[in-house]
Amino acid sequence: QVQLVESGGGLVQAGGSLRLSCAASGSIFSLKAMGWYRQGPGKQRELVAAISSGGRTKYVDSVKGRFTISRDNAKNTVYLQMDTLKPEDTAVYYCNTVTMVGLNTVIPGDNWGQGTQVTVSS
Repeated sequence: QVQLVESGGGLVQAGGSLRLSCAASGSIFSLKAMGWYRQGPGKQRELVAAISSGGRTKYVDSVKGRFTISRDNAKNTVYLQMDTLKPEDTAVYYCNTVTMVGLNTVIPGDNWGQGTQVTVSS
């Protein structure tokens, strides 16, 4: 089972940037698709971005052009670069292994980490 530890969250003003990191245990990280999710106050958890083992990416419409997901298989780490942050990006951000089916379906695994809080002030 892959263990995941998110980091990099914090408080930032609108328009600012943050880079989240997710360190994964396990030697099969490079074979896994990975995803970033978020859960805002009073909201359901939603997919933000996903990246396949081969580097194919998918983003929710609200972050396209502002967020970039990437991975470093040598470091067993997946990143989420978040630019031009907005108050509505405020949430706890989680990473997880995912299954990417076709172009539009992303299914999260069962192994959620603790998440990292991102707060964007206006």
